[in-house]
Amino acid sequence: MKVSLFITCMCDIFASNVGKDTVEILERVGCEVDFPEQQTCCGQPAYNSGYLEESKKAMKQMMKAFKDSEYVVGPSGSCVGMLREYPKIFAGDPKWEEEANKLAAKTFEITQFLVDVMGVVDVGSSFTGKITYHPSCHMTRVLGVKEAPLKLLENVKGVELIKLPIGEDCCGFGGTFAVKSPVISGEMVMEKSRHVTETGAEYLVGGDMACLMNIGGRMTREGKNIKVAHITEILNQH
Repeated sequence: MKVSLFITCMCDIFASNVGKDTVEILERVGCEVDFPEQQTCCGQPAYNSGYLEESKKAMKQMMKAFKDSEYVVGPSGSCVGMLREYPKIFAGDPKWEEEANKLAAKTFEITQFLVDVMGVVDVGSSFTGKITYHPSCHMTRVLGVKEAPLKLLENVKGVELIKLPIGEDCCGFGGTFAVKSPVISGEMVMEKSRHVTETGAEYLVGGDMACLMNIGGRMTREGKNIKVAHITEILNQH
């Protein structure tokens, strides 16, 4: 299977190791991975802020970059969810509607691709420690990926997976929401931090780096010794 890596801005700038882990996991399960260098931001920050026409420029570049890809896989439910929204955004556009549909149909979040496309629920990983999983909003609500990450984590040898209380609650990041409404956002992440602590977990794991950075930052400021890890970092341990 030929797969193109969609690195996402957050991973490219702040967590390049997540891109590396994603590639190594895909190669380990038999995929041939390439990296289209023309890719850019998916357009989500501008789109969610109401700048529709400006965001379309980035979206069109993404459609060009991945035009010849067989599959497009990214380590972010949020960003992949944005690509899945392209058909709605370009509906009725004679030049771009078809390309938007093609890209959306072949784009998957990494755990979704492993479980739903490849039928893999055990990537042969092992990791010792207590972990809890944060089901980020866009991953679950926009993309609809809920069970795949848990299936993969349950099959990691040595892991004790603890359910996060009220896990479906937003961490308060929400992209530009954290900037526009910092006080509300701060209260939300404080509550999320408290729930993570209640689990007694050593690691908070998730599928979106922005959420993990937000929660991790709060826990660090509170002096908590709980590490955050993108799910690919756990799945690539063996």
